[in-house]
Amino acid sequence: MPGERKRSDMRKGYPGIDVRRTGENIKRIMHMRGMKVRDIQEYLGLAAPQSVYHWFDGKSLPTVDNLYMLSSLLRVPMDMLICGGGKNDFVLCAHPACRRILKYYRKWES
Repeated sequence: MPGERKRSDMRKGYPGIDVRRTGENIKRIMHMRGMKVRDIQEYLGLAAPQSVYHWFDGKSLPTVDNLYMLSSLLRVPMDMLICGGGKNDFVLCAHPACRRILKYYRKWES
């Protein structure tokens, strides 16, 4: 119909989640905290560890409730677990220099 926009046109400009990068980020944060896949599986009450490996490989994303629980377990906000396609996405870095850079970037951004 005239005047209707295609669904793909409507999505342009909106942020999306990069499934592969999100899985890599969860894996990196998990290792920084000294956690094993088994720890995640047991904490989330998953029947098998395959779900966690699927997240790592970018085959799937954790459900919202699992993301919420992961953020609590890993002591990071949910949005630090999720990686989008935008330039303003941050990856957790344990090094003090990374934290200082992030602090200055946020101050400059506002």
